[in-house]
Amino acid sequence: MTAHMASLTAEDIAEQRLRTPWAFGASGRTRALRWAVGLLAVFYLLYLQWLFDFDKLFTGLSRLFVIVRLMVDWSGFADWDHPALLRAMLETVAMAYIGTMLALVVSVPLGFMGARNIIPARIFRFFARRLFDGMRGLDQLIWALVFVRAVGLGPIAGILAICVADTGVLSKLFAEAIENTDRKQIEGVTSTGGSFLGALRFAVLPQVLPVMIGQTLYQIESNSREATILGLVGAGGIGLRLSERIQINAWDQVAYVIVLVLIAVALIDNLSRMLRLRLIGTPARAA
Repeated sequence: MTAHMASLTAEDIAEQRLRTPWAFGASGRTRALRWAVGLLAVFYLLYLQWLFDFDKLFTGLSRLFVIVRLMVDWSGFADWDHPALLRAMLETVAMAYIGTMLALVVSVPLGFMGARNIIPARIFRFFARRLFDGMRGLDQLIWALVFVRAVGLGPIAGILAICVADTGVLSKLFAEAIENTDRKQIEGVTSTGGSFLGALRFAVLPQVLPVMIGQTLYQIESNSREATILGLVGAGGIGLRLSERIQINAWDQVAYVIVLVLIAVALIDNLSRMLRLRLIGTPARAA
């Protein structure tokens, strides 16, 4: 290090001091400023501790242990309303599937309208992209609250909430996938006399179809979990049953409902992977 410094000129050393001042040490004023900022950060973090009532954490642990003990006590398993719970679970899965499929139907044309290489008009694409942002900007839970007020309690509100939120997500993903397609295939179709719609059908769609299938299957899997949360605000399904049992402190049945949700999500995950491999196939390995 000393030999290296000796080989440098004064100008080189000054330039390196400007680029990496920490390597050459800081001045007393700079060190004092750093200490002051560090102490202020420490005092601020200590101040934040007074904003939270950590006593509730320790006093609530005893109640948590009671809840856990009640959740593992399935002594009344035979008396539970299993048909109603299973029907609610199927309703949740159907809500996720129908909502995602409706979003897919709407998102495919919207995705084409939001792609730069399909719609050259910038102002039109701007409003299309802002529409996507508006749909996906609000969480499904907020959309569910809106539709519960509009159409009432039940799975219809959940289907509409999933459809609107997923339309914004899928439209944006589809538009980006369409923009990344190979232009040469489009030129090949049009050079042989193909129409614009023919180029979309035979040049663009085959390229983006695997992306569309993969994203749709993922959304179905994700919405199976989200649909449970939507039920907590009145959108039907197993979430509504879960909310009812939490309100009456039936923690054993709450645990049972959670197990049903986990099993359903695992089955949908495996089915989604099988369909993805069947429809898209495994990616080619690099040589």
